[in-house]
Amino acid sequence: MVYAKESVKNLPEYKPARSIAEVSRKYGFPEKDLIKLAGNENRWGCSPNVLKAINDNNAFFSYYPDVNATRLREKLVEKHNVSGENLIFGNGSFELLTLIGEVYIGKGDEVIYTDPSFGWYLNVTLKNEGTVIKVPVTDRKGVDTKGILAQISDRTKVIWLCNPNNPTGTVIPPDELISFVDKVPKNVLIVLDEAYIDFIDGEYIDTVDLVKNHDNVISLRTFSKTYGLASFRIGYGIASKDIIKNLLKVKLPININYAAQIAALAAMEDKEFFDNVIKSNRKELKYYYKEFDSLGLKFVPSNGNFVLVYTGIDGEYVENEFAKSGIIIRKGEEFGLDGWLRISVGRSEENIKVIDILKKILSEAEKK
Repeated sequence: MVYAKESVKNLPEYKPARSIAEVSRKYGFPEKDLIKLAGNENRWGCSPNVLKAINDNNAFFSYYPDVNATRLREKLVEKHNVSGENLIFGNGSFELLTLIGEVYIGKGDEVIYTDPSFGWYLNVTLKNEGTVIKVPVTDRKGVDTKGILAQISDRTKVIWLCNPNNPTGTVIPPDELISFVDKVPKNVLIVLDEAYIDFIDGEYIDTVDLVKNHDNVISLRTFSKTYGLASFRIGYGIASKDIIKNLLKVKLPININYAAQIAALAAMEDKEFFDNVIKSNRKELKYYYKEFDSLGLKFVPSNGNFVLVYTGIDGEYVENEFAKSGIIIRKGEEFGLDGWLRISVGRSEENIKVIDILKKILSEAEKK
């Protein structure tokens, strides 16, 4: 038998949201009829510009993609007012997080993680034989920046900071974030995973300025959420030239495909679609808040395209009841949040259906 190295043998398997195919086969729904509200995907789809751009450029599909993503890089240089050397592209944030682990986490290094947060941080840390230091969220489910600062030691190498945080939807107040970054030692890498930053409700700072002013900060962005390009798998990081140079040493030479580059560029050029997604998301979140209040349910106001709500009922049971009705949501137990549900924001008719099912589940629970 060929044995895997110890760090991989003991690695917990990453658990993604239940897939449409899985639920379809278990409950007998046609895949097209299922409503997936478990993976924080964009239920408004993507810009119609994307399909047109791909069709217009299909003559290039037989060539290898541009390894430098030149056109997309130029667009992002303009958007963020950075140098092209401050950018790296990845096969979604998953790959960028993995690269960071390979470059900056070694055996025995301490890595600080907000608990709960995005699960892949743990896999990346453990795979590279790092030690995970968990800092629980606050009573309001916010990131405990003071708690993180208190855990920093001379062995700390990386801080994973999901902002807004997944699965809680909370965002670190701007002044607090600036103060936090200033207080972290310069030899500790702060990974600002900002997949949901476009959904922040209200004015916020331009966090790229934190990258420009601190050589130990990297900002990760994705085209999966607001732009609706999750299946294309494309994201990017913004950091100092030294950090980018080190990450490029371990990056696959060709890691993002041509269609993804074209799709991302076309999506960025459709500001009307982008703005409508954010507007619609906020409107539907307010619908959820109103309904949760009427049901007397505790919830966490969200700065993402999902919402966390407490039912007090076993999550496995609730998740299965929703699946029987053709809707896929995610139980909080997967994040260590017993009795909670994480529900991705859908279109209006989908969210109404969610509330109808939830009312039935709560009513049945009261009878028991």
